[in-house]
Amino acid sequence: MRTALRTIALTVAGAALAAVPARAELILFREGLVVKATGYRVVGDELEIELPGGGGYRVDLERVDRILDDEVEVAPTIELPRSEGDGVLYDLSYKRDRKPLFSTPYDPVIEAEARRYNVDASLVSAVIRAESASNPRSVSRKGARGLMQLMPSTARRLGVRRPFDPQSNVQGGVRYLRELVERFEGRPDLVLAAYNAGENAVESYGGVPPYRETVEYVRRILSWWTPAEQRPGADPTTSRDRSVSR
Repeated sequence: MRTALRTIALTVAGAALAAVPARAELILFREGLVVKATGYRVVGDELEIELPGGGGYRVDLERVDRILDDEVEVAPTIELPRSEGDGVLYDLSYKRDRKPLFSTPYDPVIEAEARRYNVDASLVSAVIRAESASNPRSVSRKGARGLMQLMPSTARRLGVRRPFDPQSNVQGGVRYLRELVERFEGRPDLVLAAYNAGENAVESYGGVPPYRETVEYVRRILSWWTPAEQRPGADPTTSRDRSVSR
C-alpha cells in the first residue's frame, strides 16, 4: 500500500501562546493540580518547589506525576507516515520481526517485556534511548529513575519496587506503554506525548500538548522509530503476531 506523509496540526485552545520561553516549570500532580514554579529540587523523597514572587514548599515526590519546562510552540506539527484511508492506521503491538533498535545489553529484557505486554519492542527501545540513553542508574533532576525514567508515583502505581533493576523498570515502563496504547487507540504521537507529559495533558489539549519539551520528545523518537502500519481489519490496540505463543 502506498504511503503518504501525514501532518498532524496541533491546535492550541484559547489565546495564542508566545513562542518565547517562559523560564519556568510546570509541576503536574497526580490529582490533576498544575503548579507553575520558578525552580525545584529533589530533597530525599520530597520535591522542594520555588514559587514565582518568592517562597515555596515541599511535597511528597510520590504526588508528582510530571515536571515539564513551561515553554510552548505556536502551531507545532508532528509528521507521521500513514497509509491511505481514514482511521487509526498504526499497529503498536508486538511483532517478532520488529526488534530493539540500538543493540544494548538490555535487548533481551526489552524483547521479553514487549512480548509479555504486547508492545512493539522497537518502540520500547526508542523510548529507553530518549529517556535514559540506556543507563539503568539514571536519575533525572526531576526525580525520574532507571531505564524508562519512572517517576516515584508512576513506579508505585505500576508495582515497581526496584526502579534501578533493569527488568523491573522495563516491565513497569512497558506496562505503562500498553495502557497508553489502549487509552489513545494506537496513535503513536499521542502515546509518546502521554509518556512524556502525562495522559491528562494530552486529553486536556485534545492532542499533543504544545510544550516544547514534549513536541521535541515526540519528534526525536519518531526520527528513530517508524511505527508499523495496521493490517486491514486489525485492532491496533490488541493485534498480536500470530506466531507468538500466549
